[in-house]
Parts: sequence; structure tokens; C-alpha cells
Amino acid sequence: MAANRYIVEVEKGKEGVDGGSPSVGSVYRSIYAKDGFPEPADDLISCWDIFRLSVEKSPDNPMLGRREIVDGKAGKYVWQTYKQVYDVVIKLGNSIRTIGVGKGEKCGIYGANSPEWIISMEACNAHGLYCVPLYDTLGAGAIEFIICHAEVSLAFSEEKKISELLKTAPGSTKYLKNIVSFGEVTNEQRAEADKHGLTIYSWDQFLKLGEGKHYDLPEKKRSDICTIMYTSGTTGDPKGVLLTNESIIYLLEGVKKLLKTINEELTSKDVYLSYLPLAHIFDRVIEELFIYEAASIGFWRGDVKILIEDIAALKPTIFCAVPRVLERIYTGLQQKLSDGGLLKKTLFNFAFNYKHSNMEKGKPHEQAAPIFDKIVFKKVKEGLGGRVRLILSGAAPLAAHIESFLRVVACAHVLQGYGLTESCGGTFVSIPNELKMLGTVGPPVPNVDIRLESVPEMGYDALASKPRGEICIRGKTLFSGYYKREDLTQEVLIDGWLHTGDVGEWQPDGAMKIIDRKKNIFKLSQGEYVAVENLENIYSHVAAIESIWVYGNSYESYLVAVVCPSKIQIEHWAKEHNVSGNFESICQNAKTKEFILGEFNRVAKDKKLKGFELIKGVHLDTVPFDMERDLITPSYKKKRPQLLKYYQKEIDEMYNKAKK
Repeated sequence: MAANRYIVEVEKGKEGVDGGSPSVGSVYRSIYAKDGFPEPADDLISCWDIFRLSVEKSPDNPMLGRREIVDGKAGKYVWQTYKQVYDVVIKLGNSIRTIGVGKGEKCGIYGANSPEWIISMEACNAHGLYCVPLYDTLGAGAIEFIICHAEVSLAFSEEKKISELLKTAPGSTKYLKNIVSFGEVTNEQRAEADKHGLTIYSWDQFLKLGEGKHYDLPEKKRSDICTIMYTSGTTGDPKGVLLTNESIIYLLEGVKKLLKTINEELTSKDVYLSYLPLAHIFDRVIEELFIYEAASIGFWRGDVKILIEDIAALKPTIFCAVPRVLERIYTGLQQKLSDGGLLKKTLFNFAFNYKHSNMEKGKPHEQAAPIFDKIVFKKVKEGLGGRVRLILSGAAPLAAHIESFLRVVACAHVLQGYGLTESCGGTFVSIPNELKMLGTVGPPVPNVDIRLESVPEMGYDALASKPRGEICIRGKTLFSGYYKREDLTQEVLIDGWLHTGDVGEWQPDGAMKIIDRKKNIFKLSQGEYVAVENLENIYSHVAAIESIWVYGNSYESYLVAVVCPSKIQIEHWAKEHNVSGNFESICQNAKTKEFILGEFNRVAKDKKLKGFELIKGVHLDTVPFDMERDLITPSYKKKRPQLLKYYQKEIDEMYNKAKK
């Protein structure tokens, strides 16, 4: 790996022991940490200090904003300053203590992102409570599970989620005693709460409880737990990930160092749009980072259909997204292009190719085609408010064609990152203007050590010339364990190394490419192992599809797939090939299935896939995999057992048909 540019070796790899532990590759860290990891300041002990120090330094900076609603219409953003927020947080903390809740107790927060969400979180930070986000998309069963498992005694809730929260009674009331609404409480809700022995408060009513009272803030340590974040496992019950003050603070120092080194340092003038769930680590740490820099956080109105309007009103400078959002933006732009007539299309394609080739030659995006940025791509930039300089994608892999398209047209850096709740989020992130990093998650952030561990049963060797293996992480950002699940903790945390379950491949420049998932492997009837995630990534290159689930089992000798096709692409193809009907009927047409299978074969040939890796049967579903049918997790990972259950009939039909 002579051409390493972004990583340095800190320990040599080791051969495995026969019948024992597998071989491990060298340990690497970011080149920006070659002299050691960045250390936080001595007065930065807990997450409370992140906020407290910003209030001291910049009391009048705008901190939290929401859109003013005038006559039912959303107006401009209205802001609370750091000092104003601080005053409410102190009052809220006094009220929490007044009802007898104190350090080390568990406080739930339930609902879409809002200023009250952050204010409640900071009150938890102030008094050393464990903040337990109750996950919006996990449904009532999971909410009850988390309340009981974490022993949540006090829960803050968005007004419209209170009825959901009350549904967890009587199961949850062994632990849950108090509910505080972010807004009002209805008489019916009070009656319902009374029935179960719960005390329920409106926001203003609760704030009054602590008036005239003063409680000293408890002493806090770096090793104290700050939050228990439940992850939506693709199997089994949610797991409570314990994150300390230390993990969050060290993560922020690493990200700060990285941004500074690549000349994209955050300042107090930066503006962030808060819409990705705060119950996820990705958004939580980004918002902590903004608070650390005394920057501004504006909240969306909670409806994805009008997200673009909120973006236009806020004009953020940093935009974080999950691939699903960026796919929507990409599809919208493609639609506009195909509606735009020949001249527009020709100009766009010329500008795109010109700028792309200059970026490939190493020119930074802002110097690659400034004239085209002004006349062609400016509209795209304006669609995101006109000020975005960094677009960060995380939570799931972003398709390479979307990433490369946005890198050219968005007039901003598009960076893909990778991290787990267990590693406190950001562990890898790609570097601006490095087009070669497309399709990778970039090199490690300067706060962790990384090594690959061989997975012999899948043929991945961490000591090969192209090192591949399970990604393992070591560093102060790691979680302390799964709450009340020592057994599961010991499975993944071994000798200080977190085993992620993801299989990666080091690139010569030190970027990491995620190529597979350790557990998603099955045997076909002829004894061949299939690494399904790797195949899904390869078949995703087919432009006519949006998502794909590949299935096989040890009773069958070949693979089949369920595919969600791209409406624009399929309708375009149908028009050219005289296949009539609406989208639904086009997708049921045998010709369309043949076309998709043909596309799969073309990609398979191009990528030199083996015969048993070819897809022999396909079912087209016009409805994308969604959470409503429990087919994906809130972070868009496929739930394979549920997919099988849902599509069992179609799977059986595909196998039966192929046997005839």
C-alpha cells in the first residue's frame, strides 16, 4: 500500500492462529492524527460544557430557529439566542429536580426535531440524566420496550405523540411516572393519564414548577453516560447503546480537526437544517458540533414534502442527508432535465462533462467551471437555498452515480461518511475534491484506529495485497456497551476493538470501501457461498432500478430478486419499446422483466460475476421498500427476514416458474 496518502500505519498486521483467531491487517489511522489524536480542552468534561461554554462565549448568537406561522402560512425563521435557550434550560432543569428526578435517572424524549427537543436534551445534560431518545419510527411496541428496558421515569413528548405515549400504559407505568408535552395537553389526555397513575404537564405548566427554586448542577465526569441510544436492529429487540460524555467529546474533536485540515472549518456563522431524526447518532453529533461552535440550528416543519420550502427559507450552509433524500433530489433534477427540451439538455450535458473532466484532472469544484456554475448549475444550488458548501451523506450507502452527479451540479462538496451508533457516528468520511474516492466512505476521521480482520469463510483476507476484511475500530469514541446486555457487548467489543460486521477493502489512497456485510452470506444448493450485499451493490448500478433485494437459499441453485424500478427510466424505456399502459401494468409486463434481467446480465458480465451470482428471476414492485410494511429500518437498511416473509409468494412463484 505504497500510495497511502490519507492514512499512516501504527501497528503491523498479524497472522491468524489455526483453529483460533483469524489474521488481522495493519492498524491505520488518519494522516491528520500521525502525531496523536486531538485532545479536548480541560474544561470540556461533559456535553453540558459544550453548550455552557458557547453560551459564555457567544450569548447573543442565534441558536435555535423555527418558522413563524402567520395566518396558517409559514413565514420567516424566528430565533432564540444561546442565552435565551440557556435560561429556559435552567428553568426546565429546576422543574425536573422539583419532581424528584436527578442524576443518573433516565429521561425519554419523543418526537420530531424541535427547539424543545434540544432544550430537554440540554436539561438532561445539565443534571446528569441519561437522555433516552424514544424513536419516532419504531412504533408503540418498541416505545414501550425502551421505556421499560431503560427504566424511563420522565418522558418529554411532542404534542401529537402524546396519544402514542399513553398507549404504552399500563405496561410502561411500572417505570414511567411523568409526561411533559412540548405544547398543550387535552382534557382527554389528562383523564387517560390519571387512569394509569401518570402525571402529565403542558410545557408552560411544567416550566412554572421550578420557578423560584434553585438546584446546584451535579458534578459530572467524562466517564458518565450521557445518552442511551436504541438502535433499530435488523433482527430482534432494539439494543441500548451506552454513550459517555467522553465518546461524544472525542468524536467532536476528531471531526473538528478534520474539517479544519480540509479548510472547511465550521464557524458560528454556519447554519444547519435540523430534519434528520435527533434520535439517530448522525444528526445528534452534527447538532452537538454546531452547538460547540455557537452556530445556528433551524428546524423543519416535519413534512418531507415541504422540506425544500424550509431549505429555501433557512438557506443552510451545511446539509446532511440520508441517501433516500439525495435520491429524491437527483430524481427531481433528472425529471426537470427530461422535461426541459433539447437545447437545455444539450447545454446541461456539455457543461456537466466539461466540469466533470476538469474535476477529474484534480481541479477543485469551485474552479472547474465557474462560468457554467453561474449560468447552468446555479439553479441547483439555489434549490438548496443558495449557500450550501458541504453536503454530508450518511446512514446507508449512496449510489455512485448520484454522488458523482451531485459533486458536479450542487456547487458544494459532497462527502460520504460511515459510522455506527456504537462508534458514536462519524468514523470515516471522504475528502473534498478527491474524485477517486467516489463509491468509498473515505479515510478514517482523526480520532480512531482502524484495522481489518480476515473473514476466511467468505474468502476475505486482511493480509492480501488488496486487504479485505471485517472493519474493526478502536478509540475513545466507542460506546461503553449495550445496556443490560453484557452478552451482546462481548460479541462485538473484543480487546478494545469494535467489530462492525461490515466488510471493507482498503483503497491505495487510504479510503475505505464497504463491500459486504459479514452476516449476509448464504449457501446455494451446490455449496457456493453468496455474499449478497456485495451483489446488491453491483446490481444497483443498473439505472432502471431504485432498489434491489437479492434472495437465495440452500435448497435452490440460483438467485432471484425483488426490484423497485425507477418510474422515469422504465416509462422512458416503455415508450421507446412500444410497451403501453400505466407504470403498474408496464412493471407486470414480461417484456419489462426481460429488459431488467438483461440489464442485470450486462452488469454481471461487465463485473465478471460467476454463473451462480447471476439473477435468474425478478419480481417488480412499484412501491419502494418502506417502514410502513416493516421492510427496512429507520436508517434504510433492509430487514431480510421481513422481506422474505412479505414476498414469500412471489419468491415461490419465481422458483416454480424457472423449474418448469
